[in-house]
Amino acid sequence: MKNNLLFLALLCINYSNSQTIDLTTFATGFTSPLEITNAGDSRLFVVEKGGSIKILNSNGTTNATPFLNISGLVSTDSERGLLGLAFHPNYASNGQFFINYTNIAGNTVIAKYTVDSGTPDVANAASSSILLTIPQPYSNHNGGTLKFGPDGYLYIGMGDGGSGGDPQNRAQNINELLGKMLRIDVNSGSPYAIPSGNPYIGIDGADEIWAIGLRNPWKFSFDKVQNNLWIADVGQNNIEEINVASTSLAELNYGWRCYEGNTAYNTAGCASSSTMKFPIATINHSSGACSVTGGYVYNGTAYPNFKDLYFFSDYCSPRIGIMNATGAIAYTEPFTGNNFSTFGEDHNGELYITAINNGTIYKIVENPLSIETNSISQFIVYPNPATSEIIIQKSTDLYPSEITLFDLSGKQLLQQKMENKPINKIKTNNLSHGYYLLTIKNDQGQLSTQRLIIE
Repeated sequence: MKNNLLFLALLCINYSNSQTIDLTTFATGFTSPLEITNAGDSRLFVVEKGGSIKILNSNGTTNATPFLNISGLVSTDSERGLLGLAFHPNYASNGQFFINYTNIAGNTVIAKYTVDSGTPDVANAASSSILLTIPQPYSNHNGGTLKFGPDGYLYIGMGDGGSGGDPQNRAQNINELLGKMLRIDVNSGSPYAIPSGNPYIGIDGADEIWAIGLRNPWKFSFDKVQNNLWIADVGQNNIEEINVASTSLAELNYGWRCYEGNTAYNTAGCASSSTMKFPIATINHSSGACSVTGGYVYNGTAYPNFKDLYFFSDYCSPRIGIMNATGAIAYTEPFTGNNFSTFGEDHNGELYITAINNGTIYKIVENPLSIETNSISQFIVYPNPATSEIIIQKSTDLYPSEITLFDLSGKQLLQQKMENKPINKIKTNNLSHGYYLLTIKNDQGQLSTQRLIIE
């Protein structure tokens, strides 16, 4: 996969100079990845649509044994599958995690599991406890994300049930769980309790509901510094939308099916528009977008220029969008060949993104270099950023024959012959932190160069 170096003039969103955003290959080999998350340590957990959760280590290697495999419980047609994973805030002590999947009947299941008491890299498959089963009338618009908020409660994004246009008006019906953001307390009750701030306790409406009027909140996340909830809601015909609100605000109505974005869609029987929470930003399908992929507000430390910016993308338009708190957006050029399905955040707040179509996990980095490099499409180099070693993997019929490593002054630091095999490993633990240029000669004598980051 070619690594793209993209130049962004982002003065409008607090970038003081022209900056670069780079996607570097961190790992490969996943099948239809739909979620990336962490358990409060250096591991990343990659959720595959077919029912597996795999552990991706900080050195770019993937454990051979899945953390959990529930493929026998999951339906995968259309937008169904194993869709979401959230670790309990006290996972280190209680070993609890929660998943969102569509069962064989096509209905949404929210289930609790625990890790195996003696094997931290494997879940106890027999520990399943079902918290919620929500009937799904159609195979699309299942939502999928679930996350713990800063308040310690579990939030669950539910689509409107599917078809098109919300034909049964479920998103506006407060007695339906579809088309909603749900909030439950998994630390109390059996199998859960209702948090006291939920808006429909003791009155008409489902107690689990936190907010209504969502079409398909496929990806949402929390900015735990600002205590905001960011919801990327997939549009109907013309408009994708991104919403943001304080986690202290209950009973919000995000407008669907009455409004698509901030444009009237089907307002028959709808409340006044003044009661709706309209999006901070909309993306028109004329731009090439078709299904927004929500990400995160950056709260890491490696790239200070990213601080407080919200990252998102789209399944059909493989650009990275960057938005500030006022809704101003800048885009990269397309990372061609990627259908981005989810972002991920590690325990340090650094960001990742993956594409469902090629199973590659990329790390999002800022790269201050302005040096043009040749295509490296013949080879995949990962993890990048690297620590102790890199893996050079061929992606065509050509093999690497020799690598040369330079620092930015042009000084040659390493030259090494490669073995005639698909995968070669190079030790990098003797290199200082920083940026390097890696030149790879193939067995036809052709050279290609790419940037390498050592952390």
